[in-house]
Amino acid sequence: MQERLIPAIAQDIRTGEVLMLAYMNDEALRKTIETGKAHYWSRSRNKMWLKGESSGHFQLVKEVRIDCDEDAVLLLVEQEGGACHTGYKSCFYRTVDKKVVGKKVFEP
Repeated sequence: MQERLIPAIAQDIRTGEVLMLAYMNDEALRKTIETGKAHYWSRSRNKMWLKGESSGHFQLVKEVRIDCDEDAVLLLVEQEGGACHTGYKSCFYRTVDKKVVGKKVFEP
């Protein structure tokens, strides 16, 4: 039986900017709540990962909210560095026609 994954949205607690969308299983959610740092489930690597474990760009979780159907979570975070592995503050840094509208904060 495949473990349940739920969408997890990380939002900057100060600015309200949506930083990223990832997935969590029960263990990642529990570890996030226990440590105060965002943990996610990597579908490509098939394992849990701590956001920032390789980049140093951690997400300090200030509040965890669940949606009305209890099938998605919203993490209100203080983002250290950029959220996107490409170097941008947010993973949502471009429009559908590929226009860059976000801010690059580091070089990967």
